This record gives sequence, C-alpha cells and structure tokens, in this order.
Amino acid sequence: MDRSPVDEAARAAGLLSAQANAQELFDEVLRRGLVRPGALESQLSDAVRDLGAELFGTDRHWHKRVVRSGPNTLRPYKENPPDRAIGDDDIVFLDFGPIFAEWEADFGRTFVLGSDPVKLRLTADLARMFEAGRSWFEGHPDVTGAQLYEHVCALAREAGWEFGGAHSGHLVGEFPHENLDGERIESYIAPGSDNPMRRTLPSGRLAHWILEIHLVDRRRQIGGFYEQLLTL
Repeated sequence: MDRSPVDEAARAAGLLSAQANAQELFDEVLRRGLVRPGALESQLSDAVRDLGAELFGTDRHWHKRVVRSGPNTLRPYKENPPDRAIGDDDIVFLDFGPIFAEWEADFGRTFVLGSDPVKLRLTADLARMFEAGRSWFEGHPDVTGAQLYEHVCALAREAGWEFGGAHSGHLVGEFPHENLDGERIESYIAPGSDNPMRRTLPSGRLAHWILEIHLVDRRRQIGGFYEQLLTL
C-alpha cells in the first residue's frame, strides 16, 4: 500500500481526535460523579458506555470494557474477576477502547475516593511514570518493545511498586485494525518483542503505540492504571 505524508497526517489526526474524545468522556465521568461508592463495577461500565453514546454517538469498543476497584485493581486485563461494589475509600480504574468514526482510542485512568495518601501517591506515580517512559522512548530511536517494557518495570521498582502487567502496551490504529494479534508478540511492548518499535507495518502504515502503566501494591491490595498514546 502506498503511504503518502497526507495519509499519515490524517491517521495521526484521527488517533489524536479519538484520544481527545476519550479524555472528554472520562472528564465527564468525573464531573457527573459516576465513580461513586455503592456502584457495581458492571454498572459503572454500562454508565460509561451509555455516556459515550450520549456525548459522541458511539457505543462500540474494540476491546472489553474494564472497570476494576479495590483488590480487583491487582488483576491484569486478561482476567475477569467477580463483579464488585465500589467502597467508600476505594481506588478504581477504567480501561476503555471506544471507537470514534473508524479510529480506535485506548484510554485508562485511575480515580481515588477519599484521601488515603498511599492511593493518592499511586495515582500520581502513574502519570509520572507514563511521562518518564515516553521520555525514555523518545530518547532511544531504535528501542524495542522488550527494552521499553524492561525500563518501565524498573521505574516501578524504583518507586516502590510492582509492575502489574505482562506487557506495557500495544499497537493501535484504524478499526478493525489488522496488526494487534495476541499470538504475535511483536504487536506488544513486552518481553520477546525484539523489533524496533519505530517501523513500517506490513500494511505500509507507520506503527503507532499505546503505553500502559499498571502499578500494584500486593500487600495493600491496591493497584492503578494509566494508558494513552505513546507515539503522538
């Protein structure tokens, strides 16, 4: 497939627009107080889905909707823990992949109910480590997925957390994308992903990546999650 600068500029604009919509959706979740004590995780998931339809006319998501609270925040994406009611002093994260037009967003944020200082520090560290990971990526032109994963795991250890995921991100693009394949490790930021992340895909498109930060404290039974575009 031919790839022109206009095509890639349009792809970048589409992905950034999808992410901006996802950010607006999550901001509205917070404004409307949808993350509240007593709500089931499944109820919050449905409420966010319905809000996306109200605001943007979309109710499609390219991956399962993830809402985790309390000890469920320790669990990685692939697991499906029992539904749980959000507590009064809880930590909650959302991981959603809404589709806006043909563009995929993949967005994750963590919310703290109450004023527990450890949970608040965890939430602050998520954003800080995302930026540190992105800065390291930008400073290493030939970085592989395996190398970036190792780096973000080291950042987590230095801050006193454990990295909670078997990978720390993946390819993203148009829906339905052809590049994210659970059997192909090179589609992920993970051990064994040894190709340069900056590359052209078999489709002729530039590779764009999502970076995920999942930090956990198993002793306290809490975790947090932060996710957005890495390469734009």
